[in-house]
Amino acid sequence: MGTLADTLRDTAIRLAEVSTTPRLDAEFLAAHALGLERSAMLLRLTDLDTPPDLAALTQRRLRHEPVAYITGRQAFWDIDLVVTPDVLIPRADSETLIEVAIDHFKATTALGQVGPARILDLGTGSGALLLACLSAFPEASGVGIDASAAALAVAQANAARLGFAARSQWLHRSWINADWSDDLGRFDLIISNPPYVETDADLDPMVADYEPHSALFAGSDGLDDYRILVPQLASMLSPGGIAIFEIGHSQADAVSDLASNAGLSTEMRRDLAGKPRALRFSLGIGGMNG
Repeated sequence: MGTLADTLRDTAIRLAEVSTTPRLDAEFLAAHALGLERSAMLLRLTDLDTPPDLAALTQRRLRHEPVAYITGRQAFWDIDLVVTPDVLIPRADSETLIEVAIDHFKATTALGQVGPARILDLGTGSGALLLACLSAFPEASGVGIDASAAALAVAQANAARLGFAARSQWLHRSWINADWSDDLGRFDLIISNPPYVETDADLDPMVADYEPHSALFAGSDGLDDYRILVPQLASMLSPGGIAIFEIGHSQADAVSDLASNAGLSTEMRRDLAGKPRALRFSLGIGGMNG
């Protein structure tokens, strides 16, 4: 059995068939097989042997299975989350929503207002958005809802592991039902990464074959869930509150029109790749910036 350094090089060459980050994938898989953090493993490359389980993990990755599902972990914002195939894998693009929230409440704090007291995460999945917000806003509490009981179990476990159980509530609900929000009250911040993929979209096998379709697809134009949720936001926001939704890169205009028709102003934020990624809604008619 060769040295780990040699194996990582060879594994990365093989994973280049299925990954745009083959070396990074190889390192995460090896660290998982060794039971070490990646950073700790990299410091010991010269004295570690190749773990026997790495070959099997590599085969799973070669079948396009995402690294996060293989290792069961995914970093997001400043937290580390457990993930399973019951939830979408949190992506760095979604951190744009957290940045928008922090920037907004930093500005309001400068004007003498306080940060958000109550946060709602619509379609919480792993809990990534809500838990990142609870980390960013230590005085806040939050509610995460999801139509999947299995996803809620993952989110609740993440909340407990990260120390946010007392500040969070997890509810099994679907906004398809007319009364889904009747007893929720109002929120200072509503945040969501709803399904927004077109039904016939051509997705990478890593997504199409492994991630939960109920959290991905939203009708022929990907707008079905926005059509349900956006018109309800005004009745759920506290005075001065905002909602922040993730969007597909071509959906800004269509979703902004939905918001305008609902009496909401909209501002758009681009992600690090320069693509439209987040829309911030607030009460009052306004234009779209970005």
